[in-house]
Amino acid sequence: MRPIMIEHLGLLTQDTVHYYSQLGWQAMMSEVNLTPKPGLVDRLNTGAHKDMALTDFHLSANAIAQHFPAFLLAGAEYKDLPIQQVLAKIRPIGIACEESMFQATKGVNTHKGSIFSLGLMLTVIGRQLALGTPLNAASISQEIAHMCQGITAELTHKTANPTAGQRLYQSFGLTGARGEAESGYRLVIDLSLPYYLKQLIEGKPQDIALLETLILLMANNDDTNVANRGGIQGLSWLKNRAQALLNQGGIMCSTDLNKIKEFDNECITKNLSPGGSADLLILTWFLARLPYSKTGLISPINNN
Repeated sequence: MRPIMIEHLGLLTQDTVHYYSQLGWQAMMSEVNLTPKPGLVDRLNTGAHKDMALTDFHLSANAIAQHFPAFLLAGAEYKDLPIQQVLAKIRPIGIACEESMFQATKGVNTHKGSIFSLGLMLTVIGRQLALGTPLNAASISQEIAHMCQGITAELTHKTANPTAGQRLYQSFGLTGARGEAESGYRLVIDLSLPYYLKQLIEGKPQDIALLETLILLMANNDDTNVANRGGIQGLSWLKNRAQALLNQGGIMCSTDLNKIKEFDNECITKNLSPGGSADLLILTWFLARLPYSKTGLISPINNN
């Protein structure tokens, strides 16, 4: 990507590039350090994963975050292109980001989903700041949906060696990360973001609010990471188990964390890891803390 004179890009300044890049890194770190998490790597154990540890996620987040400014600047550089053409322009940044991740983790895929989702989000933020258009969760969602229009259709292609995503879509209609992006992350916008903010407004500790939001996502997300490991039966079990926890009142006090640890042990036994829900939790945390203003944080839903 050509160098850009950042002072000529409207509200996209050195400060805002740094702020949103740091916010992406903090979102990844907040998710991985959250403990306990059913089936996922956390500070207690490696969940259903035998090939990765907490340190891998820390190294990965640090390596990936180095590329976040490039997504923001690409969004600004291509601000005058039709949004549907921007996705192809940022693919090289995503590839470089993945290479940095694999180098940092010695080949372990820790954050591939987050590279995709945060890359889209940061690109749109850079574009909107450069154009001077209102920046909020709803507008970001709409732009991502337009940018990713048609990417789910690629899962219908018949190939000799289908990917896990193609197989799950062609067998069960699960659209995975592509479908989430093409929808503009409606599950986050309509469900997890307002739920998380409500928990915070009601005074729940941040970690408890985030953990309960993860359980909510697990109960509602058709997570292809889970289906790939445990089939449709495994996905159905995990969704029902998460919903049962919510029906019991969620996480009201520290003793309720024992229920989560129980759920974690069951996920480990069944080899189920809700990585897709973890990716959506990262976006939830991120969107709850924007947009940036020198006077503080403005409402993540609108600017009124």
